[in-house]
Amino acid sequence: MEIIILTDGLYHLIPVTKEMFKDVTIVEKVTLTSFDLCDILRLKLTEYVDTLNMYMMKDGSGALFGCMCR
Repeated sequence: MEIIILTDGLYHLIPVTKEMFKDVTIVEKVTLTSFDLCDILRLKLTEYVDTLNMYMMKDGSGALFGCMCR
């Protein structure tokens, strides 16, 4: 799985690592899909900017556009 980030007009594929899920706790035993994992990363790594209508990365690396699941 990779996340898609737009930075300076270029799209970048960033591989998802275990470190990205370091502080995530799942309270129920459920089957998670790649869409669920993408939503978890979006909530953890981004902030919504209303004026731009985009999810911007908290570390300033760009805008999150989604995930690519393989």
